[in-house]
Amino acid sequence: MTHRLKAGLVALALTFSTPALAAEKLTVLLDWFTNPDHAPIITAKAKGFFEAEGLDVELIEPADPAMPPKLVAAGQGDIAISYQPTLHAQIDEGLPVKWIGTLVETPLNSLIVLEDGPIQKLEDLKGKKIGFSVSGFEDAMLGQMLKSVGLSVTDVELINVNFALSPSLMSGQVDAVIGAYRNFELTQIELEGKKGKAYFPEEHGVPIFDELIYVVHQDKTDDPRFAKFLAAVEAATIYLTNHPDEAWEAFIEAYPNLDDELNSQAWYDTLPRFAKRPAALDEGRYERFSAFMAENELISKVVPVETYAQEIR
Repeated sequence: MTHRLKAGLVALALTFSTPALAAEKLTVLLDWFTNPDHAPIITAKAKGFFEAEGLDVELIEPADPAMPPKLVAAGQGDIAISYQPTLHAQIDEGLPVKWIGTLVETPLNSLIVLEDGPIQKLEDLKGKKIGFSVSGFEDAMLGQMLKSVGLSVTDVELINVNFALSPSLMSGQVDAVIGAYRNFELTQIELEGKKGKAYFPEEHGVPIFDELIYVVHQDKTDDPRFAKFLAAVEAATIYLTNHPDEAWEAFIEAYPNLDDELNSQAWYDTLPRFAKRPAALDEGRYERFSAFMAENELISKVVPVETYAQEIR
């Protein structure tokens, strides 16, 4: 046996005897049940983008949508999907979390009315009933929208409809709803045989904000898995943009219970809103929105962006 052949056999034996590097586990706590808002993450998992980065990502739906950032702060998860307004409020409360990326880079929140209903312009809300599900930021958002047309929250009647936003509007219980997502509720109303109309907060004095973001424990921003996660999500978002139909097929293969008209329409309606550069931080956007929160007494003070946001490089 020649030395070259012997060396080759030894190398081959080493190849088969050396185990492949195990993928690094990473836990992502979703903000809500799985839906098209999570398309980049689902695509990254279904199409192998996480695997290509050496990650084994577990996606967990929350029992309580308010808990993911708190669980990450307590070390019971690696990444949480949250909301920019929530981040500002939780930083003000002292929760040890930091922004590391953006999932949905435009507001989805809106005020929705029925197209053939009594509200044909925002001024028509005077004396009318507005349904809401979560107080706090939604109150401030509505207040600013009303202020833009010379009204205030004292000019309307607020009714807590819990999470029955569309049903309460369609049944006539309320004349408008605040906090409805433009990429879901409008389609949901249409599928029920009616037509809705959305008023967008960013067109009525509310600073533009990121709807969905990634947060981690403030002391763990140097975890090398996060850079890999964001790289995979960015690649998946570009794939999703270029191949929306193929990505949709992968999505419903993973979640066949979501294969319906509402989710299909939401999938395509949400596509333009995903962050193509999820790791990029717009400091000015966060400064402006923090000031808005402070002005509306939702937070006690404005703090430097670098104290609660970290670009991962």
